[in-house]
Amino acid sequence: MKLSNNQQAFLELVKAGLWEKDARLLPYGNIDFQEIYRLAQEQAVIGLVAAGFEHVVDVKIPQVWALQFAGQTIQLEQRNRAMNQFIADLVAKMRKADICTLLVKGQGIAQCYERPLWRSSGDIDFLLSVDNYNKAIAFLKERYTNNKNGGNYSKENAFYTDQWMIEVHGTLRTCLASKIDKAIDDVQRDVFFGSHVRSWNNGGTTVFLPAVSEDVILVFTHFIKHFYKEGGVTLRQLCDWCRLLWKYQSTVKLDFLKTRLKKAGLISEWRAFAALAVDYLGLPNDSMPLYSQEKKWSDKAELILEFILKGGEWRKLHDTVVVGKIFPVSTLRFLPGIILNVNWLKIKERLFS
Repeated sequence: MKLSNNQQAFLELVKAGLWEKDARLLPYGNIDFQEIYRLAQEQAVIGLVAAGFEHVVDVKIPQVWALQFAGQTIQLEQRNRAMNQFIADLVAKMRKADICTLLVKGQGIAQCYERPLWRSSGDIDFLLSVDNYNKAIAFLKERYTNNKNGGNYSKENAFYTDQWMIEVHGTLRTCLASKIDKAIDDVQRDVFFGSHVRSWNNGGTTVFLPAVSEDVILVFTHFIKHFYKEGGVTLRQLCDWCRLLWKYQSTVKLDFLKTRLKKAGLISEWRAFAALAVDYLGLPNDSMPLYSQEKKWSDKAELILEFILKGGEWRKLHDTVVVGKIFPVSTLRFLPGIILNVNWLKIKERLFS
């Protein structure tokens, strides 16, 4: 694949914002900033590109686009501050109701960035043990609209306020394959029963997050689920993974990662995405566990990047075909989960529970 000059400039700006380092745009010739803006919106990295603008050292960003991105970042800051306050209030209320919860993805991962308020936010995701999950659903049903129930296997409910969607998870299973879901179940047992957690001081409220190594697995398997189904993965999800690994590189447990990834059958996916993180997003290779310089992983990384940058409807129409070319063995194994959203664990639970 040959990246266009706009795509190369876009990635240069993402890297600059991700790591707060100098960016050079002259090598990419005439840049269409309308296309840069489109890519930034589609990949949910408006804030990173805006930060990248501040680090451009060789050209002047057109004022109209500098102002456009500045306006977007102001809105991001306002939204993130409001969301953080809402999370603090809700966690405090749930704690008072004797509901223990973990915040996953989203605002917890945002704290790994140099500018947490410039990360594009999405939903609010809570992960809970079985007892707390049921209590949380009852608690939230009294207060908010409940429009989504994921059933007994995926254990996922969604609640809506005027501003936010709150997703309550009893598990973060992917429904791709039983091997993956069993590995995730193991990680969640470590978190809940081994007290493998860390915390974030959110404006005076302690918000608990999964411990670092467990969080790395949960973040990775979540975007792998999006890669194989649900319309694909975005660069923001990969940037989250990179920042988490970089910030906590000294505490990530390599043996733990290797064991869990092997059990899940996701070593190949990890190495390919690791190559993408190093080759295209600028993560230092010594900060990426299990990174390999073998050409086959760089080749797969290139294909994954092409798939991601296609974006939108193209991905939804072609995702199974494309990922089948990148990971043919895995795609064949995960095909029932991709197409039918079922796997043997899910069927077994329905038959014998």
